[in-house]
Amino acid sequence: MREKNHLKIHYLLVAGLVSIAILFPIHQVSADSCPSLRLVFARGSGGERWTDQNYLAFKSSIESKLGTTNLDYEFIDLDYPAVGVGLDKLDTTIGALFGAGNAYEFGESINTGVENLKNMIDDIHCPNTKYILGGYSQGAMVISKSLHQIKSDRIIYAATFGDPKIYLPEGAGLFPAACRGENLSDYRMYVPDCYAYTGLLGAYQPYEPDNFKGKVGTWCNNRDIFCSSKHYNLGDILDHTSYVKDELYTDAAKVIFDKITKTFGLENRISSPHDTAFLIDSSSSMADLFEQYRNEAMRLATETIESGGRIALFDYRDLSDPYELKQHCGFEDCTLTKFWRELNAIELGGGGDIPESLLSASFHTMQTLNWRQGSTKSVVVLTDADFLSPDLDGTTMDDVIKLSKRIDPVNFYIITEPEFAAAYTKFASATDGKVETNFDALNLLTDHIMERYDSLPRVEEIPAPKELPKIEVTAAVQNGPASAIVEFANTGNQAIIVLNDQILGLTNDIKVTVADLDYTKTNTLTLIPLDSDSRGNPATVDLSSAVFIPGAPNTGKL
Repeated sequence: MREKNHLKIHYLLVAGLVSIAILFPIHQVSADSCPSLRLVFARGSGGERWTDQNYLAFKSSIESKLGTTNLDYEFIDLDYPAVGVGLDKLDTTIGALFGAGNAYEFGESINTGVENLKNMIDDIHCPNTKYILGGYSQGAMVISKSLHQIKSDRIIYAATFGDPKIYLPEGAGLFPAACRGENLSDYRMYVPDCYAYTGLLGAYQPYEPDNFKGKVGTWCNNRDIFCSSKHYNLGDILDHTSYVKDELYTDAAKVIFDKITKTFGLENRISSPHDTAFLIDSSSSMADLFEQYRNEAMRLATETIESGGRIALFDYRDLSDPYELKQHCGFEDCTLTKFWRELNAIELGGGGDIPESLLSASFHTMQTLNWRQGSTKSVVVLTDADFLSPDLDGTTMDDVIKLSKRIDPVNFYIITEPEFAAAYTKFASATDGKVETNFDALNLLTDHIMERYDSLPRVEEIPAPKELPKIEVTAAVQNGPASAIVEFANTGNQAIIVLNDQILGLTNDIKVTVADLDYTKTNTLTLIPLDSDSRGNPATVDLSSAVFIPGAPNTGKL
């Protein structure tokens, strides 16, 4: 495409992506030794090796934590082309900057990165070295593609940032499971857009191969169109370059350091303090469960306090009993002595019908407490009953979930009878918590809670269902040698034009001219519809089938 408005977009994007970084000193490991740990980062398109700002942010955020250990390690900025851009190649600039695809110059760059990474990991001279992998944009594609080709036993964790090949099946459909807080992929670390499904350039599937279960995490910035489904104005599209500014590497460092300490059996002294509220169903039928849980509650409270955290204790029943939420002690005054005394003093009574007023109690518990910024926030619920939805005071599950997310979120852990597990699954999942029905395994739940750390939410506000923009190719006709006019119907107000894996630009027209087609390539044109805040599913057309493209002299079309 050669339209002037597209060139303007390219110039603005290129101008907004220029940055300067300072080279940090490299952790030294002697040449004849093998470190216990290597942390390898693949920079994005055009990034300079060793000075790229994303590599430096990844390095510094983890190195500050590794400094608390005696582990020997080294950081490596992966040696691969990370092909760049230039004003003399405007038609391919955005594709080069943001990762492009699997073929031609950019594909060769990615394949080189994968091959170099494989060779490093397969190094027979350091068979015991473990690896942390990270990558941004084109580098993220190197990492996510390599997972299908490298051995998993030497990999501790692989983190991707702004991956144009992301795959989140929970984001499919008009009102995806992710928007209901359900079926979130375990590798979804921070992807606030619940409509995020595949990346702008498709997806590597499976994104987390079976042999990498629990070893993969992905971060996609709030308005990064290259890994999200959202589209905003031209200035906001630069969120793809804001992973350093928005501290996503800092967030990932918590996850990565936790994985490192567990692998090497190290003490993790860099953890978030815990704010944990206990919410007890005090209806008459709870006598047996309450007795079973009392000592484990005290263990969790003790570990929370001893790790620098705070605790609070509430009990609730049914608002129609009548009974209102009761606070026994809060974060400011709840010592272990007072917690144990108040826990044993809870009086059981009322009940009769099964559902209780958990939603109202949960909402007011969160609203009442003064949660600390930077703490890991939990509400532990003990109940033998279902809950009223909506509650008698009108509180809904969505009200509770939204308040949880606004606070940080607050993770809900529900301890209940097996028959009620299904009723609480959505509630726990939407707040990134857990349901436990095995009272013999409560110690494992306590361990799980204490191992958690404050992190960004996996998915944010749940929007109402909306119709995504749709696009359909209506005609593709030749208008000259190696040139075609493509017409399409678009319910959005713009479309992204991609030829093969190179992004050509944006258009608000319903007709585009594509010239300089190459007979050696597949010549697949992809049209991606956009409206004011969403990206719809793409439409594709094979131009090699619709257009005669001259080949080499005297050979015709190949």
